[in-house]
Amino acid sequence: MKSRTQVLRAQGAYYILTGFWPLAHMASFEAVTGPKTDDWLVRMVGLLAAVIGATLLTAGRQWQGAFEILVLAVGSAMAFTAVDVWYVLQGQISKIYLADAAAEIGLVVLLLSRRRAA
Repeated sequence: MKSRTQVLRAQGAYYILTGFWPLAHMASFEAVTGPKTDDWLVRMVGLLAAVIGATLLTAGRQWQGAFEILVLAVGSAMAFTAVDVWYVLQGQISKIYLADAAAEIGLVVLLLSRRRAA
């Protein structure tokens, strides 16, 4: 069973990788997720995801059970899930985003099912 710190590290790494992806290679990002109209917005969200990821990754290395980190981790995952599901249902983004929503929900379940930081 994974500890909460392991989940935080995994979530942090996931956010860093997915956040930097459109910055590193927008063409492959759009090939998987569909065309975008506002590249600047995609890059901004990517940078914010990477910053959240770096924070979670750092916290996962030395976390002492700070409630604020749990709020950031769960809140971020739920925000990404809400946007993914809403805009897929509206037909505005690719259904591939449901895979991200599933991963985000899995992270929330793992984070909330762990009692200890270890």
